[in-house]
Amino acid sequence: MSKRNTQQRRHTILTELNNFGEVTVDQLTKMFDTSEVTIRKDLSALEKSGLLLRKYGGAISLPKEIVNHNSNDVSKRKNQIAKCAADLIKDHHRIIIDSGRTTSAMVGHVSNKKGLVVMTNSLSVANQLNALESEPTILMTGGTWDPTSESFQGQVAEQVIKSYDFDQLFIGADGIDIERGTTTFNELIGLSQVMAEVAREVIVLVESEKIGRKIPNLELAWHKVHTLVTDNGISEQIKQSLILQGVNVICAATE
Repeated sequence: MSKRNTQQRRHTILTELNNFGEVTVDQLTKMFDTSEVTIRKDLSALEKSGLLLRKYGGAISLPKEIVNHNSNDVSKRKNQIAKCAADLIKDHHRIIIDSGRTTSAMVGHVSNKKGLVVMTNSLSVANQLNALESEPTILMTGGTWDPTSESFQGQVAEQVIKSYDFDQLFIGADGIDIERGTTTFNELIGLSQVMAEVAREVIVLVESEKIGRKIPNLELAWHKVHTLVTDNGISEQIKQSLILQGVNVICAATE
């Protein structure tokens, strides 16, 4: 089924919810003449976007107090960076998507990619991938849950990653040290470095406001980074400095 049909179906589901306040999987399956699996993926995707609440056998509208206070956690800037990064992925690529808000935003832009194999240490990313109709193969690192980064970390996760090889790693950063590389508040940097080792291309997604922010924990030195995807808030001087470090800089067009 085409991406357009998927969007139309999900729009209709929201219209039904607005009209009646509740829908069931059985009802929607008959309405669209499709499978229960497809409808459940639709409901999961819409819930992830904060547009409804799942319940057993269907979904209900969001309570008004939630709707009134619900804000999109992913800013337009993050979303544009994520889209720009997703455009670098080819069909049948084997990729790693690290935990993080900007990297998570990529998932919505890979639904048209065929035959992807995606490794992640993020439950949020895994759940979003599972809702895609393109049905990528999902690999999870396992390991020790780190509440700070909301991801799996540790030796078990590192050993799992080392068992594979990947075309691309997509990873975020808390800061960019122009002279040294990407930096992070999190002291658990072992998994990030292993991810970089097993990927042929390392792509960092970061907003321009984080560039020049120096944080003590160096995560990835520049010689390990191939591409930096940021927004057009980056200055030409800094851009050229990063290019001199051997980094390909891509600027997403943002407002």
